[in-house]
Amino acid sequence: MESSLPSTQISDSGDSAERKNEAKNYNEVMSTFPKVKGLNGYDYYLYQGFWYAPFFLEGLLSVQERFNPQSTDIFVASCPKTGTTWLKALTFAIFTRSRLSGSTTSSLLTKMPHDCVPFLEYHLAQNPSNRDLAIPLVSTHVPCTCLPKSIISSCCKIIYISRDAKDAFVSLWYFLARLQMSKNVEPLPLEEAFELFCNGIANFGPYWDHVLGYWRASFEFPDIVLDIRGNEERHRCSC
Repeated sequence: MESSLPSTQISDSGDSAERKNEAKNYNEVMSTFPKVKGLNGYDYYLYQGFWYAPFFLEGLLSVQERFNPQSTDIFVASCPKTGTTWLKALTFAIFTRSRLSGSTTSSLLTKMPHDCVPFLEYHLAQNPSNRDLAIPLVSTHVPCTCLPKSIISSCCKIIYISRDAKDAFVSLWYFLARLQMSKNVEPLPLEEAFELFCNGIANFGPYWDHVLGYWRASFEFPDIVLDIRGNEERHRCSC
């Protein structure tokens, strides 16, 4: 995720020492992976055909190993900067509207969508209990082919949203540029960032491999994966 981390707090489960040892083991594994400098100047690691920032790769390794979904879970999947916040808000509003009555108001009025729908590779990687089990929504930026096998085998539903690659890149670059400047760091020039993006060097990238993975899954498992895109982009993607 090329964005600031959601503000949901990680609950103290009393196993901090165990988590530290786990993180150390993952770091040792990650040190053997190919790496390059990413769009934000930090190292990205290549794992199962995709590039990841260290924090999210550690989270992915954790959930691949131990995540147990509910059979009723619905995963809101996306590549960074392609409509994640919008889709989270929309799905959360749909799934909670039947709860609203009288003075009850939606959590979206007081919380960000990222706080309402937990991230698989962030919140649940840190602690599987960081979710409201009554709301079967989980978000992820993880590519389809890298999702924990438990998700596929449990027949969970997946909603995937994508965006024109040019728009996704521009949104990503502006976001990272603002983030870098807030830290008094000169952002990567647009031309250099564009070259990296086209070469697949982006968090959870290559972008087109990310899109194609879910697109193909939507044909292979049409009752499980819903791919949200316009007809024109779907036509181009099939070429």
